[in-house]
Amino acid sequence: MFTGIIEGVGRLAASEARGGDVRLRVDVGSLPFEHVQLGESIAVNGVCLTVVAFDARHFQADASTETLSLTTLGQLVVDAPLNLERAMRPTDRLGGHLVSGHVDGLGQVLSIHEDARAQRWRFAAPAALLRYIAKKGSICVDGVSLTVNEVDAEGFEVALIPHTVSHTAFAATGVGDAVNLEIDLVARYVERLLGERTGAAA
Repeated sequence: MFTGIIEGVGRLAASEARGGDVRLRVDVGSLPFEHVQLGESIAVNGVCLTVVAFDARHFQADASTETLSLTTLGQLVVDAPLNLERAMRPTDRLGGHLVSGHVDGLGQVLSIHEDARAQRWRFAAPAALLRYIAKKGSICVDGVSLTVNEVDAEGFEVALIPHTVSHTAFAATGVGDAVNLEIDLVARYVERLLGERTGAAA
């Protein structure tokens, strides 16, 4: 599990095709990387990946065909900036919201507008995901926990404070770029429970 609070911005050092899927090598950049262990989870642009090898400044992780088809990882070019977060510990503060690192689908940046010192970003999202996105609810975009300001039939809007822009890969993200979306876990479970109640009542 993660919190959606980015710990550091790294970059893609290499992407190597291996038998139909991909081995990624990530330069950890500003991510605190002490005491990393084989098998631990690190969120890369919101995608939970398993560390399969590492050195002092890099880690390697495999991205399956499923992951490549549902996320932006297969589209990344070498040197692309990456939002990085190590898995949360039981004693950590939950500064964002509970994030699984299991991306639900892709969105796209529709517009970016200045709003005093902040920026308003509007994203397109698939209709299948928009039903789970609520005003003042939480959404994870490229691994970043954000609060939804507005939502309609085509997409949703968030506000990014200067700290968020300067301390994440959003600083290098522009209009038209694809992003990874993960809906709030609570929405998934509520739908599941309500569906079971409806089925039982029938």
